[in-house]
Amino acid sequence: MALKIFLIVIVVIVAFPILWLTLAKLIRKLIHFPAPAFIGHLLDSNYRRKIQPPHKIIQRSGIKEGMNVLEVGCGSGAFTTFVARAVGAKGKVYALDIQPNMLKQLENKLAKPENKDIKNIKMIEGNAYELPFDDNSLDGAYMITVLQEIPDRDRALQQVNRVLKPGGILAITELFPDPDYPWKSTTVKLGNRAGFITDEVSGNFWNYTVRFKKA
Repeated sequence: MALKIFLIVIVVIVAFPILWLTLAKLIRKLIHFPAPAFIGHLLDSNYRRKIQPPHKIIQRSGIKEGMNVLEVGCGSGAFTTFVARAVGAKGKVYALDIQPNMLKQLENKLAKPENKDIKNIKMIEGNAYELPFDDNSLDGAYMITVLQEIPDRDRALQQVNRVLKPGGILAITELFPDPDYPWKSTTVKLGNRAGFITDEVSGNFWNYTVRFKKA
């Protein structure tokens, strides 16, 4: 009897997250909206950075010192400060988000003593369809579990293509637990359709980055 109860508990523990994730994915397929600001602190957590280490994302994304890069959908800044330190004083990070409450959380984060040294982040309230940059002006752009939240992904990627310099880098990172998670092949097709050349696909099924270059 005890064994039967134990097995039932195990099945429930395993099945519930799977069912919940399946339901969440179904809802997100039907309705596209950005991650709500009230979960900003959850998104910007050490737990998330354990499963998505910033140094790996930066390496896979081809982000280097001195680059001027755009983060589309920066949210509360889970990775923004890490990228800012990676590009250094000669580089710049443009942190764009459509939600002012997310940018406020990033602003509060930058005001903390441990981040006082960061002077190269510019926050921008805006959407991915109208990027406020000149053509061929940025070295790179990256999105971390963001692209699938954008209803018109083709239009957004075309905008990114417009603002990147020739040879500029676009990196798209996805994580399986995210309800919006797409297959690698889907991400590759979206980038290629927007005129990008696939440069490298790294990571694994659960956590991958596709890096593109502007032709």
